[in-house]
Amino acid sequence: MYSKMEALSLRDDMGDKTAIAGQNTLQLIAFSIGEQTYGVEITTVREIRAWNGATPLPNTREFVRGVINLRGTIVPIFDLRARFGDGQTSPTKNHVVVVMSVGDKWVGILVDAVSDILTVSRDDIHNVPEGNSIDTELLNGIVTHDSRMVGLIDLHAVVVGAKMDG
Repeated sequence: MYSKMEALSLRDDMGDKTAIAGQNTLQLIAFSIGEQTYGVEITTVREIRAWNGATPLPNTREFVRGVINLRGTIVPIFDLRARFGDGQTSPTKNHVVVVMSVGDKWVGILVDAVSDILTVSRDDIHNVPEGNSIDTELLNGIVTHDSRMVGLIDLHAVVVGAKMDG
């Protein structure tokens, strides 16, 4: 065991290394849609909530599930599976909503599960290969972490075309 002084010194040393590494790293919240793993920068995430339904709105796109009232803030909920063109999610009690800030607004995305917090090097982020136009326009990049591919979500692109101002 470390003495209190040794533990504080060890923590300070680790803090310095983390700060240096942090300049070239990105922390992501990783979540799944089926077998695919996606991530968003952790600084955009405000809250992770269990799926409790949403109030539907008329004249919205298929991927807009509706809105929720989050402590007085009306938050639109986007179904990420539907946004990627894979049909609407049939939510269960296991599904979650990741509430994030996009600019000065909050949005929620419905996902199958939150899986991890990842730290990746910015140098390891690759461009999305051309091919599937939906993936190309909704992702900022792809990174490999522990032998799995993680698509980096472009939040602004996900909410564009939703016919919701807020």
